[in-house]
Amino acid sequence: MELSLTTPALLFPAISLLLLAYTNRFLAIATLIRNLHEKHENEPTKNLIEQIKNLRKRVNLIRNMQFLGVSSLLLCVVCMFVLFWGQIELGHWLFGISLILLMLSLSFSVIEIQISVKALNIQIGKMEKKK
Repeated sequence: MELSLTTPALLFPAISLLLLAYTNRFLAIATLIRNLHEKHENEPTKNLIEQIKNLRKRVNLIRNMQFLGVSSLLLCVVCMFVLFWGQIELGHWLFGISLILLMLSLSFSVIEIQISVKALNIQIGKMEKKK
């Protein structure tokens, strides 16, 4: 397979957009956690504690997603540098590892989305029961 300097550069826009999406998720959850914390301080309930536990899992997943995404981007840059210096085989390995890190980041994203949907379904179920 031919690997040129432009091949790893193709991932830059994709990874940048993913990191932006991950950051937006993180900020939304951070705001939610702060609001739940305030509610918990005023009136602690078991429901709030369960929601906070769920959000802790999601925050940890997002942290891992961001770490893997940034690591993938960093390896793409290193790969380009290595290719620039003519180390084609090492460039192949670095690019392959960066793709694996990106796949792991996306996998964590799917898990985080599933946890989010599960939490929303629980909330919807509680609202339906009140009817």
